[in-house]
Amino acid sequence: MSGLAPDVRDAAFRWIADDPDPDTRAELQAVLAAALAGDGTAAADVRDRMAGALAFGTAGLRGPVRAGPNGMNRAVVLRTTAGVVDWLRGHGRTGGVVVVGRDARHGSAAFGAAAAGVLAAAGFDVRMLPRPLPTPVLAFLVREWDAVAGIQITASHNPPADNGYKLYLDGGTQIVPPTDRQIEQAIARAGAAVAVPTAESWTTVPEPAVESYLDRVAALPRGSARELRIALTPMHGVGGATAVEALRRAGFHDVHLVVAQAEPDPDFPTVPFPNPEEPGATDLLLDLASTVDADIAVALDPDADRCALAVPDRDGTWRMLRGDETGVLLGAHILSTLDRSAHPDPLVATTIVSSSLLRSVAAAHRVRYDETLTGFKWLVRAGDGAGTGLVYAYEEAIGHCVDPDAVRDKDGISAAVLACDLAATRKAAGQTLLDALDELAVAHGLHLTTQVSLRVTELSRIASLMAELRENPPDRLGAVPVTAENLLPEVDALRLTGDGLRVMVRPSGTEPKVKAYLEVVEPVPAKEELPAVRERATARLAALRAEVARLLGA
Repeated sequence: MSGLAPDVRDAAFRWIADDPDPDTRAELQAVLAAALAGDGTAAADVRDRMAGALAFGTAGLRGPVRAGPNGMNRAVVLRTTAGVVDWLRGHGRTGGVVVVGRDARHGSAAFGAAAAGVLAAAGFDVRMLPRPLPTPVLAFLVREWDAVAGIQITASHNPPADNGYKLYLDGGTQIVPPTDRQIEQAIARAGAAVAVPTAESWTTVPEPAVESYLDRVAALPRGSARELRIALTPMHGVGGATAVEALRRAGFHDVHLVVAQAEPDPDFPTVPFPNPEEPGATDLLLDLASTVDADIAVALDPDADRCALAVPDRDGTWRMLRGDETGVLLGAHILSTLDRSAHPDPLVATTIVSSSLLRSVAAAHRVRYDETLTGFKWLVRAGDGAGTGLVYAYEEAIGHCVDPDAVRDKDGISAAVLACDLAATRKAAGQTLLDALDELAVAHGLHLTTQVSLRVTELSRIASLMAELRENPPDRLGAVPVTAENLLPEVDALRLTGDGLRVMVRPSGTEPKVKAYLEVVEPVPAKEELPAVRERATARLAALRAEVARLLGA
């Protein structure tokens, strides 16, 4: 017995017959043959590959590069793009401009060509970017060229084995429901990959096409100070050269790259999880920053849409700033230098799981503020559903949109340039970013944030845990009475609030986890009292974290 049900075996045979790529046909044939010969591991592999199509969500597709419908391969990309074509035609976009870009992961070049080929055969004006480039460059060009869509082949900060397919529609925004479901239904109707028409009549964009993005980013700095030593890593991704050139054009020339991570490498040899938030991922960056006596350290994720910062602490050691810290620093910098004649009714936004400090900063600057569901697909639609007047948005997961008129998504390169502008301005005044954070704490109270995550092996545990918390929420956390707020049906989350604290519990959107986002807030009566307030708030946050961990069973 092979351990394969007949329907799984037959589905695998059909997929092989319909796959136009000889390499992935041979790959699946080999695994299937081993399974039919009694190899239990191979049988489990076949079942996983045939377990259904990769889900097409609001960020498109993401999954392991492998043969079969539950993987990233040319056949999946062909069928997915056929579905996108069907949706575009049905919504009056036939013949419009579509921009196709890619990162440097395994399969990205072939997948980009497959997508471009389907669009070209369908009569669209397809413009393929000339080489692996950051996701924000593609998002910028979709707006710049008034394109009806943009497709970036990338898995962002996923592990090396993965790749993905990210879709932007006109205006350069990610899709939201019900568009994602409509496109998923169109993909299901696409039929066999081998029958999807393709052509090679797309245009490869010349290198100068990226100049407008670089010029736009280089013009972002608000101040004139440029004396700053920067340590930077693109983390084996595609953002290094673009970031260095953007910084150079902005006037920052003292940039030191982590050599071992400077060039694109799809195997990510120094970081098993190329995410600046992962423990150990920025060790080489912090070592370099210390060695060259940098003023600031910048980590981009592999497709350069996210940016993490590190600064020297007052004891000389280096520490990574939390996403909330970077977020409010950039927000305050933008608001304090904003041209109100160009932005008469500005809006800033963050998500329901991010720090509440931006709300207070916005109030102090008398600008509109909004909180959205997690993800930039929602953030860039803050306020009236269209993001009218948006000048800044961030989420705690190191995503920052500092120039929404140009890129309607997170952009790590523009965020890095603006962060360096702020750091250089502070350095010229004999200060650091930590001084800027202290000023915000004195003005608005000290806001400290952290997270608790519970990883599960049975996905059903997530739903049962959320149900348990809703039915029996705590009425106190420590000595503080709390009120529970069920955020269903808008979002699967539970919010607990009390005097000077907030806890948001929700399932992760990308991993088998339940996550809790914690914040404590302490007023700072005077600047000289800040050290004592910080010590007290840090102790409160640690106690709250331990209590929430017990509550979740983490």
